[in-house]
Amino acid sequence: MNKKHKTLVVFISLIIVAWLLKVIFITSTVVVSEVAEVIKDEQKEVQEQQDANKYYSQQKIIALAPHVVEVLFDLGVGSKIVATTEHSDFPEQANSIPRVGNYARLKIEKILAYQPDLIIAWRTGNPSDDLERLEQLGLNVVYSDPINLTDIAKELRLFGKLTGSSEIAEQKALDFERKITALTQQYQNKQPISVFYELWSKPLTTVAQNAWPQQHLEVCGAINPFKQLINDYPQINIEQIIIANPELIIQPMSAGEPNPDAVDWQKFPQVTAAQHKQLLMPNSDILHRMSFRLLSELEQLCIDIDSSRNFYQSLQN
Repeated sequence: MNKKHKTLVVFISLIIVAWLLKVIFITSTVVVSEVAEVIKDEQKEVQEQQDANKYYSQQKIIALAPHVVEVLFDLGVGSKIVATTEHSDFPEQANSIPRVGNYARLKIEKILAYQPDLIIAWRTGNPSDDLERLEQLGLNVVYSDPINLTDIAKELRLFGKLTGSSEIAEQKALDFERKITALTQQYQNKQPISVFYELWSKPLTTVAQNAWPQQHLEVCGAINPFKQLINDYPQINIEQIIIANPELIIQPMSAGEPNPDAVDWQKFPQVTAAQHKQLLMPNSDILHRMSFRLLSELEQLCIDIDSSRNFYQSLQN
């Protein structure tokens, strides 16, 4: 190889080395940049998590309904509740939470004084004008609005997200959904039994359409002769009940609000349920609240309805 060729080879080799060094430099720069970006993202994520943990640890919540209080305690965040409304009596710790109103009126000034991070209101159980004012004042108002039984699971997940307790909320929600499905499947093919639900006595009020207790009856496989009336909670009279002639009467009772004027059905022996003393008095403090706890009372209601069903079947044998 002559000198000219050697020089050319050296030159080409230098070019190749320079190109390789450039590639290595660029690649290294990209890798370093990507690593730096990953580290930055991780640091940002850690900071955001720390900020969230700090926020949730200091979070102040006003829960404007008894069932909201129950759900928050179910999620392990009941200690965050700084105020609530009347009749929030479960669990026992709830009785010591300060009150800022009831279903008819909220004490806006007291609510403002607490400077809450979050207000969970009951869309159909709190005065709408007061809720509107709270929103206008810039407070963070989130609504509980369970319409169907399965909405309890949805609200568990929602409240879990709002309070940093999503993991336990998901477990509770799945458990609730499984148990409701199991109860429905257990009783859906049972022998029909006619049931009158005496929600209140003065005025005499029952349930229909998509009322909360009506959904309980359907889970338990019971037939409500007044289901098709216009409103969810229609008022009726004794004559209509006598004509409907239910086989079972349900008079829900509340420890917090007893119903001393409940109808004495023994005065109406022409009604099959009264004649055979088929009367149930479930705990409305549990059954009527949109919380995880209603499962136990609903299960007992289904068992008791089934006992009445079996009673009538035994009469036919």
